[in-house]
Amino acid sequence: MPTAEPIHPRDALFEPGEPVATPLPVCDHYSGVEARMRKSLALQAEMGPVFDVTLDGEDGAPVGGEIEHAHLCGELIAGPENRHGRVGARVQPVDHPRFEQVVDVLVQRAGHRLPYLTIPKPRGVADVQRAAEAVDAAAARHGVARAIPLHTLVETHGALREVQAIAAHPRIESVSFGLMDFVSAHRGAIPQSAMTAAGQFDHPLIVRAKLEIAAACHGYGKTPSHCVVTELKDMEQLQAAAEMACRALGYTRMWSIHPAQIRPIVEAFAPTAAEVDQAIEILLAAQAAQWAPIRHHDQLHDRASYRYFWHLLERAHRTGQPLPGEVQAAFFGA
Repeated sequence: MPTAEPIHPRDALFEPGEPVATPLPVCDHYSGVEARMRKSLALQAEMGPVFDVTLDGEDGAPVGGEIEHAHLCGELIAGPENRHGRVGARVQPVDHPRFEQVVDVLVQRAGHRLPYLTIPKPRGVADVQRAAEAVDAAAARHGVARAIPLHTLVETHGALREVQAIAAHPRIESVSFGLMDFVSAHRGAIPQSAMTAAGQFDHPLIVRAKLEIAAACHGYGKTPSHCVVTELKDMEQLQAAAEMACRALGYTRMWSIHPAQIRPIVEAFAPTAAEVDQAIEILLAAQAAQWAPIRHHDQLHDRASYRYFWHLLERAHRTGQPLPGEVQAAFFGA
């Protein structure tokens, strides 16, 4: 009797129409000044696509120089320094007078290579829709046939109220938490300590916002992205915050705002070697059983746990962990 052809986990474990998140790198590194943007691209070329680079046109562009900055970002995204195609851009809020011009420049210069555009400070899902329409109009003008994914931030009260609708929007790929603006929006009612690496996990209003974002994203197959740690070189604080975001709050991505933060974030979001070994054993055994239930070390596993271990193995792959050759070939290609 011929051996059945192995079925890939993506084909075996998910029902048609079930929301499945696009597998994004676990770190989103922000940079807005030209010298630092170029250094970020050089570091990404060295490390590989284990982190995204987001060229920051909101806080990085000088006032009055937004269009010139957009041209620079478009040049970098479209150019040879972008080795892996994982360089996006954050634009201005939708009510900024140059929002549509900035979007038009970026789509014209780099629409064919943009993995995403990040939309800051939406007041609700209507602003997300307005941004999507502006991006699509620019794409139509410049002959870009693909729908450019959008990332956005929850940093206003309105966005948090409508986070489920924002996460459900078909153009949204990832939702981030904007810690600093969200704290400021409370008019001094939340103490400054809530903006710190440790304090942001103590205040109930901040924790509530983080949990609502993560839950909404997972419900609609989107990626929740955790906020910044402003203690730029305190690696112990950064590591603790990243592990808390990943292990306790359900985040699968996190911002970096300094090159020194990238490696610790990637390491914190990576599964342990023991977790990877267990996932490989179970997935290979399940695949050999045509994804029927199996017994592994006297414990029952079925499609529910297989999905968990598949997501874990995908995260190991995204964080650049070495995998056995046969596993790499079977699940992720040569």
